[in-house]
Amino acid sequence: MEQNDRESFGSRIGFLLVSAGCAIGIGNVWKFPYVTGQNGGAIFVLFYLLFLVIMGVPIMTVELAMGRNSRKTIVQAYKALEKPGQKWHIHGWLCLIGNYLLMMYYTTVAGWMLAYFWKFLIGTFSDMTNDDVPPVFETMLSNPLEMGLFMVIIVVAGFLVLSFGVQNGLELVNKIMMTGLLTLIVILSVRSLTLSNSGEGIMFYLMPNLENVREVGLSKVITAAMNQSFFTLSLGIASMEVFGSYMSKDHSITGEAVRICALDTFVALMAGLIIFPACSSFGIEPGAGPSLIFITLPGIFIGMPGGRIWGSLFFLFMTFASFSTVIAVFENLVGPAMDNWGWSRQKSVWTNCIFMLIASVPCVLGYNILSNVHLIGGRDILDSEDFIVSNLLLPIGALCFLIFCVTRFGWGADNFFEEVNTGTGMKLSKKLLPYLRYVLPVLILVILISGLLPG
Repeated sequence: MEQNDRESFGSRIGFLLVSAGCAIGIGNVWKFPYVTGQNGGAIFVLFYLLFLVIMGVPIMTVELAMGRNSRKTIVQAYKALEKPGQKWHIHGWLCLIGNYLLMMYYTTVAGWMLAYFWKFLIGTFSDMTNDDVPPVFETMLSNPLEMGLFMVIIVVAGFLVLSFGVQNGLELVNKIMMTGLLTLIVILSVRSLTLSNSGEGIMFYLMPNLENVREVGLSKVITAAMNQSFFTLSLGIASMEVFGSYMSKDHSITGEAVRICALDTFVALMAGLIIFPACSSFGIEPGAGPSLIFITLPGIFIGMPGGRIWGSLFFLFMTFASFSTVIAVFENLVGPAMDNWGWSRQKSVWTNCIFMLIASVPCVLGYNILSNVHLIGGRDILDSEDFIVSNLLLPIGALCFLIFCVTRFGWGADNFFEEVNTGTGMKLSKKLLPYLRYVLPVLILVILISGLLPG
């Protein structure tokens, strides 16, 4: 695809909502509340916000700058920006593999959200007691046909959206979903805050308490906050880079990165306002781990007046959050095939659709037919795929992007700063170059090493 034929977003708000939709995913709503619960509440949240500013925003500017300057997806972007004879574009292929791997399990989890929305909608949880709730999740995991059906719906719907192009598919659908998501999260937060005894949950969440941190250990809280702030934005496998290649030069990249991070953070913080007051109101432990969404919360909803409606709305919100990520990352599969091999959008969409339908099957079967298969360190299929993406490809990728953009070994700091600061809005000061070169790589290495340590 030639540069002058490049698809682009129809509006700035479209770019921001699609990019935020990519960042806003299950991690914000599923992982953020229980990690906050496990790490002492409010002080963890403060560290999380700090690391989002000093790590998340700079790494996002790097990805977006590479995309906007090259007007290409990641492999071709590296080829356009690297010096003659350099081999940085090999990392571009690793990024592509990372996007495929991410979707091989994310489509299954997105299917779980859709399945639970459907269950609440048709009244599966009506007339249940709390003891009846855990078996619903276990029964779903043990049924490959049910899980497979919802995975197929997610995959086919995602690629169907992209078949209409960037503006008429990706941008239009994301605008509708993100508007719905932001509306739902406000409605659900207000409902949760009006529950009896919700105050205790709000205090735990928003009032710093040193005693809570002492119990966990400050270093563990800080490391957990670093990890969450880094992983929430899915930076390091060029998920954001493709949207940089579609964005205009009217606004500075730093300002746009801050806006995307702010939207992402708003959703994560509001998710906490839904979950912590509800947990304290019903006497539930907020650090309950991954089971919080599928076992703890349905139990809370069935105890509420109008619980079927609130449960349906919550899992519709979760479906929007996960599906916005799915279609954004699918664009990272469709776009590169068009750039690298000259395919039409339709050929790329439907070839990738067939491939993803097949590639997502092992994760679906990993909880039933292939439940005895344990790969990396005894992990099941989903956790093994997630380990490769989250613990290896994301931090290593972020390090590669950073070195490529701010040192003489790649594109170079002058080119990077010129691109980042083109357009109106917030600028990235060149005084931050020593931080970007010497401090930020160390922080990413800490995340990489902590992710590889047992425990």
